[in-house]
Amino acid sequence: MPPLILSPSLPSTPTQSWTQDSTLDDVQQEPQSEGPGGVIAFEKKWIVNEDGDDLFQDGLDKNGIFFDPNLDSSSETTGEWEDESPYPEVRAAVSNTDDMEMPADTLRSWMIGLFWAIFIPGLNQFFHFRYPSITIGSLVAQLLSFPLGCAWARTVPGVRIFGVSLNPGPFSLKEHVVITVMATVGSSSAYATEIIAVQRKYYGQDWSFAYQWLLVMSTQLVGFSLGGIAKRFLVSPPSMIWPANLVTCALFNTLHSQVYSGFRDTGMSRERFFLYGFLASFIWYFFPGYLFTALSTFSWVTWIWPRNIFLQAVNQLFGYSSGLGMSIITFDWNNIAFIGSPMMSSHIFDNTGGQYDVSRILTPEATLDEAAYEQYSPLFLSASFAMAYGLSFATISATLVHSALYFRKQIWLQVGRSLSEQPDVHARLMARYPQVPEWWYLSILVVVFSISAVTIEVWPTEVPIWGLLTALCISAFYIVPAGMIQAITNQQIGLNVITELVAGYALPGKPLAMMIFKTFGYITMYQALQFTSDMKLGHYMKVPPRTMFLCQVVATVVAGTTQLGVQHWYVPCLTDQLPCPSFICPTTEVFFVASVVWGVIGPKRQFSPGQIYQYVMCLTYFFLMGAVAPLAGWLINKRWPTSFFKYVNVPVVLAGTALIPPATAVNFIPWALIGFIFNFVIRKRYFNWWAKYNYVLSAALDCGTAVGTLFVFFALQYPRRGTVGEGTIKRWWGNTVYLQTADQKALPLRQVGAGDFFGPRSW
Repeated sequence: MPPLILSPSLPSTPTQSWTQDSTLDDVQQEPQSEGPGGVIAFEKKWIVNEDGDDLFQDGLDKNGIFFDPNLDSSSETTGEWEDESPYPEVRAAVSNTDDMEMPADTLRSWMIGLFWAIFIPGLNQFFHFRYPSITIGSLVAQLLSFPLGCAWARTVPGVRIFGVSLNPGPFSLKEHVVITVMATVGSSSAYATEIIAVQRKYYGQDWSFAYQWLLVMSTQLVGFSLGGIAKRFLVSPPSMIWPANLVTCALFNTLHSQVYSGFRDTGMSRERFFLYGFLASFIWYFFPGYLFTALSTFSWVTWIWPRNIFLQAVNQLFGYSSGLGMSIITFDWNNIAFIGSPMMSSHIFDNTGGQYDVSRILTPEATLDEAAYEQYSPLFLSASFAMAYGLSFATISATLVHSALYFRKQIWLQVGRSLSEQPDVHARLMARYPQVPEWWYLSILVVVFSISAVTIEVWPTEVPIWGLLTALCISAFYIVPAGMIQAITNQQIGLNVITELVAGYALPGKPLAMMIFKTFGYITMYQALQFTSDMKLGHYMKVPPRTMFLCQVVATVVAGTTQLGVQHWYVPCLTDQLPCPSFICPTTEVFFVASVVWGVIGPKRQFSPGQIYQYVMCLTYFFLMGAVAPLAGWLINKRWPTSFFKYVNVPVVLAGTALIPPATAVNFIPWALIGFIFNFVIRKRYFNWWAKYNYVLSAALDCGTAVGTLFVFFALQYPRRGTVGEGTIKRWWGNTVYLQTADQKALPLRQVGAGDFFGPRSW
């Protein structure tokens, strides 16, 4: 995620305090400080009663009832907030009114939404295999859809065709929500496309388009059915807040009201600022993208001693391609936004130091040949790759422990509330619309499961039906608890490594089966929570539920089909035709390595007692580390509540390491530095500017860089198979200096002697 995109501070308002016996005598509110933009922040102060006892101890009142710090408790003891949400953060971002006559399901919303459902997923899929890749996110679609909708309302005649109006009037807020959801629900690369890419590039399995389409559609849609079934637990209850949606709601309301809450509306308009930022980003990309490519991989230290054998360690530390990326400087927004990645850290190696030749241990059916494996070599991982797997397990336990320590009262109370609480004003308003029938969800589940079963049985995937059922059951088991944690704490527990572990033991020696099992086990829950989050957004913005359901399903089908088409049309890294060296498929390589580690060879031969990585990857150690780390931070916060540690979130830190590989320090450090400057320094000192332009600047940089990349590629790199400028611009120092270093050539510090190898003598 780009470093500029962080949750803004919503305008705060003084909220009612908890009352004892319907009085305010026991609770006081005092102004704490004047926040940014002149907003007064209040601090609740708990007063000791006449007996000298605290009213609250560890979140419990004297009757043993949990205190929910997010809930405005006066909403339960007075009628003041009967027509408002009981949660102040929801009241600050979401309107408590609804105009049922406001159009949502219009030809305009569907046409613009389908345009984005084709353009953005196709563009993201094209860049997905590029290094560094670019992702057009939801913020860009949300901002650009607004002027498109307004332009349609001003220019298209209001005639009717087959009873459907081409222009239903002014561009409405609900239409904007529908368009944004359609643009983003399938915008990121479909997870199953990585299976197809790995099959084609590494296993020589270029199966029919029918197989590929059925696989993508089944994995993308099965989560929607499960998400719909869990809707009653995760959408309707007021306590399921979904904090990320509040930022989106605030931006929707700001765009359509043209009133900038919480700051003085001065200076140029957001539209003009976006245009300037877009043009600057577009023009600048020509330098790191074509004219001076060393600015992108700015490993300046390695240029000083490019191939000095005595200073080889310098290249290993500061190199960007095969080193640790400690140069930390880059002038490419793609790298600053932390989407890009270096090449070598995700490779796997044999016992001579060479790249592991997986074809030597495979049968013609792409399964493990044990005799060939014993004759060839055990598999060696880079240190960063091995640690990344361990930290993935630590992240799971850390998220659970962190949520229990910091949010146990909220979770416990809100879980109970979600099952029995009365509907708030938003639920009552939404109750006026026809709901999505349960049989719609069940129909999708039956149809998609049937398609999934046909896909794994008709083609030789090596996945048994019980394997498919097991993967779906893992996702179904985690949907509600993981969804509640995400709806309350904004943190999602990923299941990708857990499903890899289960598949590795359940289906050993079968890489394709492992990849399909992992995809159904992981992406089903991910898609279910994505669907649920979008339904909650529609719930907040009062979009009819059936419209939200249909637009998500249709957009997902269109987006998945588009991504497959783009992947077939031009992915040079899959065919070894590289007119542009940027298309190196780094994520596909990581996916392939996972298929070898957990599928071909399997965890039993890699991580079990007596194997190479038994200590580095001991699951017990990493699960324990993940559980202890949040506890240590929690104890420090209890002892020193005003210390810096109150800002440290262990699960977020560990989750960030999931991007290693292929990321290095050159991705993390500039990202963190830019984020600190904009979201701390500028936000603190120039809040009005930050609140008005922060999102706009981030979107402008994303859009300008993406369009600049497209222009450079199709105008200067794609024609004549990449030979444009071969004898001129491509040969000057700024485009070649980094290519002559030991880092770029991946020269090792030590060489294995001829005929010798390192590591164990038997395996």
